[in-house]
Amino acid sequence: MEKRFIETNGIHLHTIIDGDPQGEPIIFLHGFPDFWYSWRKQIPFFVEKGYRVIVPDQRGYNLSDKPSDVKDYRISTLAKDIAGLIDSFGYEKVHLVGHDWGAAVAWWVAKIYPEKLKTLNILNVPYPSIMLREMKNGNLMQLLKSSYMFFFQLPLLPEKLIGLNGYKGMADVVKRNANPGSFTDEDMEKYREAWAQPNAMSAMLNWYRALLSTNPNKTYDEGDTSQKQGKIQVPTLILWGEKDLFLTTKTARESLTVVENGELVFFPKSTHWIQHDEPDDVNKHLLEFIQQQETSAVEA
Repeated sequence: MEKRFIETNGIHLHTIIDGDPQGEPIIFLHGFPDFWYSWRKQIPFFVEKGYRVIVPDQRGYNLSDKPSDVKDYRISTLAKDIAGLIDSFGYEKVHLVGHDWGAAVAWWVAKIYPEKLKTLNILNVPYPSIMLREMKNGNLMQLLKSSYMFFFQLPLLPEKLIGLNGYKGMADVVKRNANPGSFTDEDMEKYREAWAQPNAMSAMLNWYRALLSTNPNKTYDEGDTSQKQGKIQVPTLILWGEKDLFLTTKTARESLTVVENGELVFFPKSTHWIQHDEPDDVNKHLLEFIQQQETSAVEA
């Protein structure tokens, strides 16, 4: 695997690149509290299938740049990072896969920059305004599942508590909320190393702080007149672990209504950490959907 720092949107993203340079490009976006390593079970699979695999640490994470201002983590800014990443490789269009916060960013790339995507592939995060709407409308189940987000709004205290004992508590939470065996002790050592990068935890939490400071009834960037109206036109696959402790299946079903051409597949045995819990089935569904859309595009 090649490691490269790629300039985009005024910052540098530490990016893992693997596979045939002439292969179809596929970008994977991790969520919280992951980093590029979140896709360790997908990278070799898609490389073997002939794809050019690109996996950045998103802004604020691991070795990527970490702006200090909360406003630097608005979702429109995060989406612009990925649009710039696509442009930096000279690609006209790519396949985009996102999990958790990476899925939220992927949704927004499809909303603002649909011309840059061949397919949109979402793992266990609803369309951003749907989740915010559910919380604002008093959906008790979603509020309970999202209560940690309100704790993250506090200044400094979350960073201090999460960092105790070398981030052992957070590592234990991640392992407990996934299926047994999905994360090894060796995996969590790599995570703890990424979380301990200078200013990383504050930057990671700023994603949540920027989200809840946004009015969900308005666009995520009120000054951006390029935002598209109506349903997302990019072919969309949503994969959803039903044992998710953080998000309801209702938000998955509602997310399907915002796309023109979409599929929703539930994984009854998977948690929020779906690509870790059932990597083989996740890889199979992603590959089948992507290949199906590639075939449809050729036939058209």
